[in-house]
Amino acid sequence: MRLRCAVLDDFQRVATRFADWSSLADRVEVVSHDRHFADEDALAAALADADIVVTLRERVPFPATLLARLPRLKLLIASGMRNTVIDYEAAEAHGVTVCGTASSSTPPVELTWALLLGLARGIVEESNALRTQGPWQSTVGADLHGRRLGLLGLGKIGSRVAQVGLAFGMEVSAWSQNLTKERADEVGVALAPSLQDLLAGSDFVSVHLALGDRTRGLLGPAELALLKPTAHLINTSRAAIVDQDALLAALHEGRIAGAAVDVFDTEPLPADHPLRTAPRLLATPHLGYVSQANYTTYYGQAVENIEAYLAGSPVRRLP
Repeated sequence: MRLRCAVLDDFQRVATRFADWSSLADRVEVVSHDRHFADEDALAAALADADIVVTLRERVPFPATLLARLPRLKLLIASGMRNTVIDYEAAEAHGVTVCGTASSSTPPVELTWALLLGLARGIVEESNALRTQGPWQSTVGADLHGRRLGLLGLGKIGSRVAQVGLAFGMEVSAWSQNLTKERADEVGVALAPSLQDLLAGSDFVSVHLALGDRTRGLLGPAELALLKPTAHLINTSRAAIVDQDALLAALHEGRIAGAAVDVFDTEPLPADHPLRTAPRLLATPHLGYVSQANYTTYYGQAVENIEAYLAGSPVRRLP
């Protein structure tokens, strides 16, 4: 009897297109789920007969309560080599091997700039107007050259976003709790004296921090109030870093020029979520990691992980 492999959140139904699963065909049956299971009961029912699960990023938590309801599960594969929503101790206790895959930081860098440019130049609004016989030129784009780009975080993604900003002729500064002048100098950007200074002095602020105790709610009402009325905020990192209610208030009251977000407190975003109708907002459905190259890596290495597990020598084990 073949093992059953469930692929979660395969919204585009491409898991079997971006990888060659033929080497497993006589041993593993692949079942793709193109809808998100919003609660543990639905997820447990869908995975009841799964021996292997492939999950995308950190969208689906695997707490101890869920793992206890999946007695057949033996191998859990997460895309990326960092996952904070899997209970590793519970997985080990239930005999579940957890593996990861490589993940490129290039796609989120590129999406950050797609959002920043789209927001600055009113691309969606102008395109929609053009296609619906709306007004010809209804917005005036914000310039990048000579403006200040403030980066929260200067890691792998933040530093590459900085390089693009410098290429546009922007003044780039960065801040995080542990950022040093040496690191800022290495990237070629200014070290902001404080979070408050960075927010108050930037024309564009882009978030590139990992979510943790120190960054959760980092940008609350007081911090967003420091932004210029002409400033733009971009978040392709984690929604919880920015207080969602405070962001909505700033957008509705016109206290900032606009925001672009790719991450949300609940994903997929509920149909009645207020961010769906917020003014001055450019939003995308968590596309930061969604690219042909990343999907080729995720699913290709998922196949490799399954082959290695079946051979008795698991690879890319987490944590």
